[in-house]
Amino acid sequence: MEVQETRVQTDRVLTIPNILSMARLVGVPLFLWLILQKHDGWALLVLALSGVSDYLDGKLARRWNQISSLGRLLDPAADRLYILSTLFGLTWREILPLWLTLALLAREAMLLVMVGILRRHGYPPPQVNFLGKAATFNLMYAFPLLLLSDGHGWLSSLAAVFGWAFAGWGTTLYWWAGILYVVQVRRLVRADATAD
Repeated sequence: MEVQETRVQTDRVLTIPNILSMARLVGVPLFLWLILQKHDGWALLVLALSGVSDYLDGKLARRWNQISSLGRLLDPAADRLYILSTLFGLTWREILPLWLTLALLAREAMLLVMVGILRRHGYPPPQVNFLGKAATFNLMYAFPLLLLSDGHGWLSSLAAVFGWAFAGWGTTLYWWAGILYVVQVRRLVRADATAD
């Protein structure tokens, strides 16, 4: 029986998945501007297109064997920038409370410290795990719903209920993934110390 070897291409830059990720990055400032200017319909459209391209870039990268080092950086960077810009915009407009924004930003700061520790010990940042993706998924549903809740009527009320449910789950999973990341870093650093 012949086993086919899957080759990961780590050197290609101009692939369809990478172009989709780059387009998502370009959309971040546009999205933030639209939120701040209260062009909510257009902001939701940009966010929806970002979500579709996020799904497509990963699926196409795996299907066409176009997984690259650049793609592994661009995809989580775009996710984080959309989350940060949405946090800023929704907090500025007083749709999100400051405490929630600070809780999510504190988790990001904690991860930056962990990445610094890993680099100091010669390790690359670990890949995004399922829990982190699930957290991002929940937050990416929460934010548009909370944006829709900034209005009147039954649709806004319904959007608020579901938006806060997704925000609660997303924040919990975001911190849970962050804590697991810290545990992983601690194990690597300890193993490194015992090897010396």
